[in-house]
Amino acid sequence: QVQLVESGGGLAQAGESLRLSCVAPDRRFSAIVMGWYRRAPGKERELVANILVNGDTNYADSVKGRFTISRDKRTTAVYLQMNNLKPEDTAVYYCKMRRAGWGDDFWGPGTQVTVSS
Repeated sequence: QVQLVESGGGLAQAGESLRLSCVAPDRRFSAIVMGWYRRAPGKERELVANILVNGDTNYADSVKGRFTISRDKRTTAVYLQMNNLKPEDTAVYYCKMRRAGWGDDFWGPGTQVTVSS
């Protein structure tokens, strides 16, 4: 079982920034797709952004221009820089990685992001 370690969530006011991190500590693990999802209260989990092994990125319309996903190829880490946060960004954010060669997915435990107006 692959463990993913998330960090960086917390409280912010509207307009502020937070940066989320997700690392797969097992150096034997490599991912072909890494992404961030979120689940807001009373809503379904949704894709926020993902990044492919070739560097291509995808973003939800609601975060385009505000959030930036990036990765560290050396350490199998993925980051989400969240700028100009809005109260509607309040959610539990989950990291997901798809394992190279196997195609199975692994999820982080989730980190709470709360944005006040």
